[in-house]
Amino acid sequence: MSHQSALKLPTSKDLISQIHFAYQDGKIWLDEQRMLLIHSAVMGSLRQELIASLGYERARGFLMRFGYQSGIKDAEFAHKVRPEITTDEAFLVGPQMHGIKGMVRVEPVALEFDIEKGKFYGEFSWFDSYESEVHINEFGMSKDPICWTLLGYASGFTSYYMGRKIMYKEVQCTGCGDSHCHIVGKPAEEWEDQEELERCLLPDPIIEELFALRYEMSTLREHLDVHRPANDAQIFNSVGQSKAFREVCHLIERASSSTVTVLLQGETGVGKEVVARGLHQTSTRSEQPFIAVNCACIPPDLIEAELFGVRKGAFTGATQSREGKFERADGGTIFLDEVVELSPRAQATLLRVLQEGEMERVGDNQVRKIDVRVVAATNENLAEAVEKGKFRADLFYRLNVFPVNIPPLRERTEDIPLLIEHFLEKYHSMYNKKTLGVSDKALQSLSKYKWPGNIRELENMIERGIILTDNNRTIDMKSFFPSLAEPTHPLNIASKTGELCEGQESSGDDDLIDQLLDSNFDLNHFEQALLSRAMEKSKGNITHAAHLLGITRPQMAYRIKK
Repeated sequence: MSHQSALKLPTSKDLISQIHFAYQDGKIWLDEQRMLLIHSAVMGSLRQELIASLGYERARGFLMRFGYQSGIKDAEFAHKVRPEITTDEAFLVGPQMHGIKGMVRVEPVALEFDIEKGKFYGEFSWFDSYESEVHINEFGMSKDPICWTLLGYASGFTSYYMGRKIMYKEVQCTGCGDSHCHIVGKPAEEWEDQEELERCLLPDPIIEELFALRYEMSTLREHLDVHRPANDAQIFNSVGQSKAFREVCHLIERASSSTVTVLLQGETGVGKEVVARGLHQTSTRSEQPFIAVNCACIPPDLIEAELFGVRKGAFTGATQSREGKFERADGGTIFLDEVVELSPRAQATLLRVLQEGEMERVGDNQVRKIDVRVVAATNENLAEAVEKGKFRADLFYRLNVFPVNIPPLRERTEDIPLLIEHFLEKYHSMYNKKTLGVSDKALQSLSKYKWPGNIRELENMIERGIILTDNNRTIDMKSFFPSLAEPTHPLNIASKTGELCEGQESSGDDDLIDQLLDSNFDLNHFEQALLSRAMEKSKGNITHAAHLLGITRPQMAYRIKK
C-alpha cells in the first residue's frame, strides 16, 4: 500500500515524553537507550581532526557510518512509540528526532513508500543544519555538500525502517551557499552511482595500510642510514664538552671496538638513541643496518612477531611470512629502547639470541643464525624490575655486561650553550629563518632551568622559540616561557621538575657572607679571583665563564676589561 504524505509533521509529544533526565545518576535516557548532550562545536573539532588525519573522503565515510548507526537506533525506537509502521506518522519519527536532538529542522516535501513492495521515494528540506554550520566555521564554504552525519542518519533510519537499502543524496546544501539543504532518498539500485554511495557505508579499516606503510618507511630509513654520510647530528660526541659527557664518550669509544652488548641507562630525553647511533657508526658494523625499536610502542601480543618475524598462518592476520627487526639488523646493530616492556616470551627469545646467536620466527620451527649487536636502553631500574618479577634475571645479567649511564642535562649544564647553538642551526635551516640567537636573559634562564625533559625538552623549546621569533630578531625569554603564571615556567616549578634556583634564600649563603664581612674582605680582589677561576674552569671561553657566574657575556667581558 502506498502512502502520500500530507507534508506536515505530527506532534512530537509522544517522542519527547520518552526523554528522561536522570541527572542524579549522570544519565539521559531516550526510552531505554542512554543518550548524550554534546556541544556542536566539539563535533566540529572531531570533524576537523578526522579530515586532517584521514583525508576528506575517508572522514566523509566515517561520519556517514556514524550517522547511519544513529539512524538505525532511532528506527528501532520509532517501531516502539508508533507501532503502526505503515503510516506516515510512524515514519516521520526520524525527521522529528533530527529536530528534537538539535541537529536540523526538517520539513517533508514529498514522501511515498510501500514497505511490502519495497518502494520508497522521499524529499526533505533541512534548515539550520548544525553540520553545515560547524563545517563552515572550520573550513569555510565547500564545493560539495557536507551534511555527512545527517545524510547517514537519514539513510540508516530509512533502510532499517523499510527493510532494504535506501540511500539519500544531498542535492542542495547551505555549506555550498544554498539557502537551505535539500535531500532526496530512494532505493540504492535506483541511483546511477549506487556502488560509490554504498562504498561510503562499508567499513574502512586503515590499520593494515598503516602497517604496510610503516614497514616501507622503516626499510627506506634503514637503507638511508647505511648509505647516508655521517654528520654532526649523528655522531654522539659532536655536541658537549662537560666532564660527564666526555666520560660517556670514552665508554662508547671503548665499546665500539668490540661486539659487547651495551645497556644504556638514563632519564627520558637524555639522548639514548643518539648514543646508540654513535656507537654503531664508530664500530666495524657502521656499513650495516642500524635498527631502532621502541618496545613500549608495540602491543605486547605483537612484539615477538615484530622483533623476530612470523611464519604465514601463525596467527589470525598473519597472511604472509615476514622477517622481523632482528633479521633486518643482521650484521649490524639493533637498538631496543624501553627494553623493560618486552613480554616474557620476547625476553626468552632475546636471551637465546644473546646466548646462542640464533632464533626462530613466531609459528616456525626453522632455526636461523643471527649476528646482531644489541644495544638496550631503559629509563627504569632493571634491577628493581627483576626483583618485582617484571624482568628476567638471566636476561638482565646478559644485557648488563657493559652498562653506560647517560647523565641528565641538569648534570651537564656546561653543554647547554653548545646544544642551543646546535639546535638553532638545525631549526634555522628547517624553517628557513635566521634569528639573532638567544637573549642573555633567556640564556641565563635556560642555563638555570633543571630540564625534567632533558635534551629533548631543550630541542623542543628552541624550535618553539624560532617559530615565534621573526627573522633577524633575538629570541627572548617569553618565547620559551610564555607566562610567569604558567606552571611550566621555571620560576614556578619545584626543583625536582625544573625550578630556577634564583631568588631562593639560603642560610648557608648568609653564613658565608657573614664570614667574609668579619674578615679583612677585599671586594676587588675577590671579584678578580672569581673571574680568573671562572675563566680557568671554562678554558678561556668567556660565554661559558659568564654562564658559570650567572651573568651575561657583555657583563663578563666588561668585568675582565675593568
